[in-house]
This record gives sequence, structure tokens and C-alpha cells, in this order.
Amino acid sequence: MHAPSSSADLPAPAAGGRARLPVALYALTVGAFGIGTTEFVIMGLLLQVAADLQVGLAAAGLLISGYALGVFVGAPVLTIATGRMPRKAVLVALMLIFTLGNIVCAIAPNYTVLMIARVITSLAHGTFFGVGAVVATALVPQDRKASAISIMFTGLTVATLLGVPAGAWLGLQFGWRSTFWAVAAIGVIATVVIAALVPRDRAKPEPVALRRELSAVLHPQVLLGLLMTVLGFAGVFTVYTFIQPILTSISGFSEATVSPILLVFGGGMILGNLIGGRFADKRLATALIATLIALAAVLGVMTFALHDKIATVAFVGLLGVAAFATVPPLQLWVLQKTDPAGQNLASSLNIGAFNLGNALGAWLGGAVIEHGPGLGAVTWVAALVTLSGLVLAVVAARLDAKGRVVTPHTAGPATAAACAG
Repeated sequence: MHAPSSSADLPAPAAGGRARLPVALYALTVGAFGIGTTEFVIMGLLLQVAADLQVGLAAAGLLISGYALGVFVGAPVLTIATGRMPRKAVLVALMLIFTLGNIVCAIAPNYTVLMIARVITSLAHGTFFGVGAVVATALVPQDRKASAISIMFTGLTVATLLGVPAGAWLGLQFGWRSTFWAVAAIGVIATVVIAALVPRDRAKPEPVALRRELSAVLHPQVLLGLLMTVLGFAGVFTVYTFIQPILTSISGFSEATVSPILLVFGGGMILGNLIGGRFADKRLATALIATLIALAAVLGVMTFALHDKIATVAFVGLLGVAAFATVPPLQLWVLQKTDPAGQNLASSLNIGAFNLGNALGAWLGGAVIEHGPGLGAVTWVAALVTLSGLVLAVVAARLDAKGRVVTPHTAGPATAAACAG
């Protein structure tokens, strides 16, 4: 059983297309910042973790895959399990799980415990962003829903801009465990902010049969959306998982220089996320295809840029822009193609799909390094993966345009209004 994703559960969006965005959106952004930091910070600590726990680089990279797979499995399970709970209570509980998981990471005595702790932490991720995206879109008018999603996901981009470089610096100066203690402190702050600022549900959600919810998620356009998220985004993490060794071994940067370069990536993510949100609000299908084309192009050309330090820094920034420009259109596509009965589950599944793409990318990058052409081939392999997601996006857009698949938001005015919330 699960609650429908209706905006009736939350305060009604403010009238007027350009009204000030509600403060609750920024509370969600704080939570997203904490979760984004713990997800991405390990990329800047791979060498230290591998050396301290006496494992290989590929094994250390599996800490990213383990987290991502935990998100993929945990997102639908926890979303269904918490379906009768008020959304605010769900968000607070998830931040508590997140905080506990990071504390265990900080005290982990070996690789196995660290992996288990990463998986525990990951359980909060998918459901937080899935439920949070539904809450965010319920707080704003129709023409600002993608922008609302992008505001919440700005927490991820700021995490990369500030949290990941700061975490990498902490790990370099005081050991990688200090980074996880700092992230646990962020979790405490995020829990308090969400509890204080996110509004309570206005009414108790009416339960919906699990069968109906699953039926909504199994709609062909929703499934296409989930698949294009997995494949479109996997290319990003084929490269980003191994960004530290790429920068040091191929481009010739020192370990101390990695943190400032990650700032460039984070700045690009913020810009790309906002661009993607604005673009998707106007022309969703066009935004979806255009952002995936841009991402594949950046990954492919980056192969040649890595041998020049200035070009490398520029393309790290461009990768951030292109990667997170895809996030709002990919998330909004799934939300708009899902019946309102299944929006919470579909939204959480799509977050899981992003992370399945992360896991696939981390595994593929490790395979290319250890068994394939090597570290220098990671970028062009990543471009091919993203192109496969682009093919699915083109197919989905053509089906949508030709009316071969009737989507929930085109079924009628009442359905469209409900789906939008």
C-alpha cells in the first residue's frame, strides 16, 4: 500500500508563475547537500581509503558501486514501506538513517564494515530524493515544477562544489575518517532544518493498492524513462568515479590539486542543473535529447583534452554542466509520465536508476582500467554508454509526439492536474 502523490497533501502552490519559491524547497536542498556529499566524497578519497584498508583501486571504487546499488534496492522498498507515513516524517527519518550510516563509516575498522556502512547510508538516498521531488513539485505552480526539482537537486551540486573538495581536503590533512565525521555533522544539521521548515501534510494520505501503484510504474513511457536514466547517466560515473587517478596519472596534477579542480566540476554542476531545469520547464522532450547529446559530446572530446592541463580543467567544468543539465528533464519525464497513484514510487525508482547508472559506471570504469584499454580509455567508453541512453530518449520522444503511447498527463485535464502535483 502506498500514498498517492497529490498536491492536496501539502500546502497549495502560490499563485503566479514567478512567485517567490517557498522556503521549504531550500530545506530540502540542505538534506540533498548532506546526501550528495556522502555519495560523492569517496571519489576524492579513493587513494587514501585503498592505502589505509589495504585494498586495490578497483575494490575501493566498488564502495561507490555498493552505495549506488543500495540506493537502487532501497528506494522502492523504503518508499513502499513508508507509504502510510506523512512525507515530512519520512524525510526526517531518512536523515537520521543517513547520519547513523556516516558515523559507522567513520569508525569502520576494515573494508567490509565500511562497505556495509555505505550501504546503510545509501538506503536513505533514493527515497529522500524521490519523496522530496514530489514534495517540491507540490509546492509550486505548474510552470515551475522542473525548476523546483532543480532547486532541490542544487544541494547535490553544491555538495560537489563545496562538500566534496572540503571532504577531500579533510581526508588529506586529517585522514579519510575525519571526512565522514564531518558528513555526519551535516546530517544532524539537515535533520533539524527539515524538521523545522518542511510543512506538515495537510491531510492524511489515502492508501492506494500496491497493485495499482506498480501498474502505474510499469507504463511503457515510465520504463523508457528509467532505462534512459540508467544508461544516460552511467557515462558520468564511468569517468567521475576515477577522477582522482585520471587527474594525477594522465593529466599530471598533484593530489593536492584535485580538490580545487573538483570545485570547477561543482560549479559546472550548479550551472547545468539550473539550465536543465529552465529548459525542461519549456520543452521537456527537447531538453532531454539536447542535454544527453551535450553530455556524450563532452565525454568523447574529453579523451583528447586530458593531456593538456588547461583543457583538462575546462572539460572537468563542462562535464559538470552537461552531467547535471540532464537531471531535471530525466526526473520530470518520469514524474509526468506516471499516473499520480505511482508518482512517489516512480520518482524514487528514478533516483535508484540514477544510482544504478552510477554503479554501472563505476564497475565499467574499473573493468576498463584493470581488464580493458586502461585508464586513458575511460572517457570515450563513457561517451558510448551515454549515447545508448540518448537512443532511448529519441525513441521515447518520437512515441510521445506521434501519440503511439498514451501518457497519464495527456489523458485529460483532471489527470494532468493531479499528475503535476
